[in-house]
Amino acid sequence: MIFLRPVLSLVEVRQESKLKRFPFSWEINMKSISVFCGSSDGNDNEIITTAYALGKEFAQKNITLVYGAAKIGIMGKVAEGVIENGGKTIGVIPTFLKTKEIVHTELTELITTDNMHDRKIIMYEKSEGFIIIPGGFGTMDEFFEITTWGQLGLHTKPIGILNINGYYDALIKQCKVMVERGFLKQENLDAVVIDTTIEGLLDKMNNYKPLPAPKWLNKEGL
Repeated sequence: MIFLRPVLSLVEVRQESKLKRFPFSWEINMKSISVFCGSSDGNDNEIITTAYALGKEFAQKNITLVYGAAKIGIMGKVAEGVIENGGKTIGVIPTFLKTKEIVHTELTELITTDNMHDRKIIMYEKSEGFIIIPGGFGTMDEFFEITTWGQLGLHTKPIGILNINGYYDALIKQCKVMVERGFLKQENLDAVVIDTTIEGLLDKMNNYKPLPAPKWLNKEGL
């Protein structure tokens, strides 16, 4: 595995103020959400149509879409749903992926980064919540990293899985195995909200109550 830059330690994260932990409470609906999803279309029409519907819902609710800036795959479908219904989009993409064949040219804002790690940090900073819809390894990487940041107390933003047509049934089952085998706390699994509908997921995320910061984090003065 090749790392484009060293992964920040918890101390470095705090010092650089890139992933500060904020006291968080929801008083109004989220105004910006990162969507992590695939750059391929897949072969399930329900996933494709729901991705577009999610973007449309964002536009109707005045939620800014933050995503990977691509015009292809499921990413492109979500962006189309936002753009074609008058919504706002922020695309974040590394320089090496920024080609005419990949990047969307009709975004409200396009941010270019040096590498994949900085991409995730900027998407974090621009978002008040995160939604995971179907994707591959890249989507899993984004989901597990943002979830781990939450588990470590680095943020208290809601994370939601939109389980379209049972796509994430196996992932959810595996997470339950992690709890059963003692490698994951039930409260950390419960911190990820899950629904099969867009409206239901957004409602759960807007009513999300974050976990308190881990005691060890405060004890070490981070």
